[in-house]
Amino acid sequence: MKPRAGLIKRIRQAIRREDGTATVEFVILFPALMTLFLSSFEMSVLLLRSVMLDKSLDTTVRELRLGLISPPTPDELKTRLCDRAPILANCSTSMLIELTPISTDTWVIPSGQIACLDKSANIQPATNVAFGIANDVMLVRACAKVDPFFAPSPWILDLVPVDGAGQYAVVAASSFVNEP
Repeated sequence: MKPRAGLIKRIRQAIRREDGTATVEFVILFPALMTLFLSSFEMSVLLLRSVMLDKSLDTTVRELRLGLISPPTPDELKTRLCDRAPILANCSTSMLIELTPISTDTWVIPSGQIACLDKSANIQPATNVAFGIANDVMLVRACAKVDPFFAPSPWILDLVPVDGAGQYAVVAASSFVNEP
């Protein structure tokens, strides 16, 4: 009888002990806190990439509008955009640029969906690059595909569409009038 009573006493003492409770709290909260931290870091990088592409597109469009890019070619536009946005990795191979005149008679703007590369697809989209003539209203759109820093973060955030290659699109648009 005595050994059983000692066993029950030890079990009661073990249940009442409080050492190790911080470890349990840590194990429960750590994944949630890391997910929050990594998601906020990923969103910060996404925002930085977006702002850099937008600023580089505005600066490049200004040079294009003033005639400082001579002769204007799609490759020259892409080179200038990529030089101004160094945070976009593999920019020259992952970016598509679309340059479209907008009719001032109908004011029909191209669809809201911009063409972007998809490394997982066999066929890549064709983009329209027309520099227009004097007094044409021009719409310029650029799309760069980038890899997330942390692979699961786009799915955790559920904010940006991810393609088959696991990349998300960073898009910028601008407009200008061709000078006569």
